[in-house]
Amino acid sequence: MLKSLRTVLTVAAVTMSLAGLTTTALADTDTQWQKNHPRREQVNNRLANQNKRIHREVKQGDLSKAQAAKLHKADHQIRKEERIMASQNGGHITKAEQKVLNQQENKVSQQIGK
Repeated sequence: MLKSLRTVLTVAAVTMSLAGLTTTALADTDTQWQKNHPRREQVNNRLANQNKRIHREVKQGDLSKAQAAKLHKADHQIRKEERIMASQNGGHITKAEQKVLNQQENKVSQQIGK
């Protein structure tokens, strides 16, 4: 009985250790990308936030589905432009490019919740 309990505990400990390593490896990958691409991370975080705001406004009845579709399309275009800019500069965007993208995001943001 003691041997089987010890086996179960060993298997559980190994499983937990492997799960912890996997989680740590995934977190390190995200963190490294964020460190390497802070401007893209900022732009993409804003786009994700705007997406949530659009969904919330539709749910609350403040935006129609047609208006939301138009805003999502604008955000999609900004994300596409961000990727194109990054592909032309080794995966990075410049400060000037970030400024342009932020200005575009500001225009979309102003239309949310009008």
